Amino acid sequence: MTSHSLKLTRMASLVSLAVFHMGSALAQEAAGTVSSDKEKNSLNLNSVIVTGTPTGTSKMKASVSISSLDADQISQSAPTNAAEILRAVPGVRAESSGGEGNANLTVRGVPISAGGARYVQFQEDGLPVLLFGDIAFATPDMYLRADGSLSHLEVVRGGTASTMATNAPGGIINFISKNGKEKGGSIGITKGLDFNQTRFDFDYGAALSPKTRMFIAGFYRNGDSSRPAGVTAEDGGQLRANITHELDNGYIRLSVKHLDDKTPMNMPVPVRTVNGSISEMAGIDPRTASFYSPYWTRDIVLDKNNNKVSTNVNDGLHAVSNAFGLEASLNVGNGWTLDEKFRKSTNTGRFISIFPADNANNSSGMTYATGPNAGKAYSGPAFTATVFNTSLDDLGSTTNDVRLSRAFELAEGKLATTVGYFSSIQNVALTWNFNQYLMQASGDKPALLNSAATVAGSPGLLAQGTDVWGGCCNRAIDAQYKTNALYTNLGWEKGDWNVDASLRYDKQNASGTYNQAVKQTYIQANTKFINYDVNHTSYSVGVNYRLNKDLALFARTSDGIAFNADRIMFGNPLDGSTPISTNIVKQNEAGVKWKSGDFSSFVTLFQAKTSESNFEATTQKFSSNTYDAKGLEVEASYKIGAFRMTGGLTYTNASITAAADKSIIGKTPRRQAKYVYQIAPTYTMGDAVFGASLIGTSKSYGDDGNTLTLGGFNVLNAFANYQLTERLQASVSINNLLNTIGYTEVEGDGHAARSINGRSIRATLKYSF
Repeated sequence: MTSHSLKLTRMASLVSLAVFHMGSALAQEAAGTVSSDKEKNSLNLNSVIVTGTPTGTSKMKASVSISSLDADQISQSAPTNAAEILRAVPGVRAESSGGEGNANLTVRGVPISAGGARYVQFQEDGLPVLLFGDIAFATPDMYLRADGSLSHLEVVRGGTASTMATNAPGGIINFISKNGKEKGGSIGITKGLDFNQTRFDFDYGAALSPKTRMFIAGFYRNGDSSRPAGVTAEDGGQLRANITHELDNGYIRLSVKHLDDKTPMNMPVPVRTVNGSISEMAGIDPRTASFYSPYWTRDIVLDKNNNKVSTNVNDGLHAVSNAFGLEASLNVGNGWTLDEKFRKSTNTGRFISIFPADNANNSSGMTYATGPNAGKAYSGPAFTATVFNTSLDDLGSTTNDVRLSRAFELAEGKLATTVGYFSSIQNVALTWNFNQYLMQASGDKPALLNSAATVAGSPGLLAQGTDVWGGCCNRAIDAQYKTNALYTNLGWEKGDWNVDASLRYDKQNASGTYNQAVKQTYIQANTKFINYDVNHTSYSVGVNYRLNKDLALFARTSDGIAFNADRIMFGNPLDGSTPISTNIVKQNEAGVKWKSGDFSSFVTLFQAKTSESNFEATTQKFSSNTYDAKGLEVEASYKIGAFRMTGGLTYTNASITAAADKSIIGKTPRRQAKYVYQIAPTYTMGDAVFGASLIGTSKSYGDDGNTLTLGGFNVLNAFANYQLTERLQASVSINNLLNTIGYTEVEGDGHAARSINGRSIRATLKYSF
């Protein structure tokens, strides 16, 4: 994810990596997935989409709910990271307040109960970034940056996501890259106007020969982020490149990616709660507070071999990813098309962030442990700062997806058949370390404090590793998940009817070890082994009927699974001696697509029933709940002259239908608002384009018992672009123009909550050539 909205404004002319994905890449290469000039400024109902379909089809023919956003549309919401882009998509709940990763995300009332994106798959060009969306401290968006290499975004909610991808019953979010078809490039510089940050972007695409083309793009940034911490909180960038060679019967493409980026992670901050309502504490603004500080000491942690490692707390999230990809689409004769996608990636790094274990209290006998006042008496509020320090040892993967498809012309209509095989090896190797410090309760360059409870010789240190929270959180995990899936789809088209049915059989083998340290030491005898197999057959059946070329009805029923990874460790044995818990989503949906002149709309009624199991690390408690969510999803667009308006509304009525804790049955699931909405107008005036977006949510509850309330809020963003010359463009964007406080989550006891970021302003100058 990116930390800049203006970098996304630039995407219209920036370009990048390997494209085509779930469907006939040959069809996409010929038709293109980005909307034509005629379709521009609408919902692109007649454009070809490739996500969640076996062979690529138009939205008007597909019996799935799918949104596509091009670079211009993305820029309207002035997003500061990739998850924030998704706030503009109806049906999607994107809690993007954590920074460049660690976003909580789901769709259509499917619960957020384990963090991350358990039921939704993040993809780059049709392959998963990580196979699991909810690995603790290692979510897929950490290894994804929506920079100038992005062509457009396709988001499937429900529908065929259950059968077209593994661990994606809720939906698929596919970041589709450019591949050099658009010749030329650009260079750009972005500056933070109300905070210290500088970012450089470039891209270039060119033909190397009549049948070979290349593309390269990247960015580098350095600064203090929009939550100033007094340190260089952001430092790094990304480089992506690809080369495509056209063949007489298709094409072949090679791609590479290198990401090395350091960014801060935003955790909840201490707050007060009175009668379930959240209020801010003096000196801690939840929109800007950063507990990264120049006055941190080094955090000493254990590695898996019991060696002590000195780490810099201010490094925040350090994500390193290197990937190599191969893609091919070939007409192999007799009407058969072979599509092949392969990616090998290494993903490593470290996650460091500061979580308040309590809210601040005044106490006596404290002195400054660090900072310019070190050794002097301190009088004021202080809190216990827990440093979540997790080494991302190995999250690498090897992924392959191959499919064979053909359309048969029959007297009764056209029959399209696809059979595919997906295989993945996903490593999940992490080392957790939680140390606790006494910290000044200030959101601006806080210092560490000493008290009578401080560990001798360690400034500010209150508890180390196995002394924190009952010893839950010094963990060594080294697991591997091998997944193989056979899937097939049959699609029948006759006249105005499209009917399809698909099956997917996933089989997963898990192996490895996990260990919890005792008295600051990993003991070999405490090692627990992972050795089990789990499988599931998913299905999806849909029908679409076009009443005319501008009006269509559709309906679908689906069943899908999300397998568990580290979330079920340290609970029941994982050696195959006990049943392995899984998470099942059953969905029904029906809707209408309508286009009339410059107005287009996409309306869907939906129901999602979810059964899931969790094991909470800090409380050491199991939960096994079921949920039922019903609702309405509306997406619309209207254009008149130079004015365009897009918008969306999602209404969800969700409840907990079964739980071990009987007191929460019938309650609304945590962080599930009844209404979420988006409105985005733009106006073109000569060489200038002005735009805004209003993204809002009604109130929700911060806990399943519905005792804590997260108030509803609206976020207003704005941008302006001006074409100074034919090739030179200046832009300004403002995220959270009104500097709104908007809480996205709160701890169960109400002592800490996380808000969206406050106002940030960026300016960009871009030269295209």
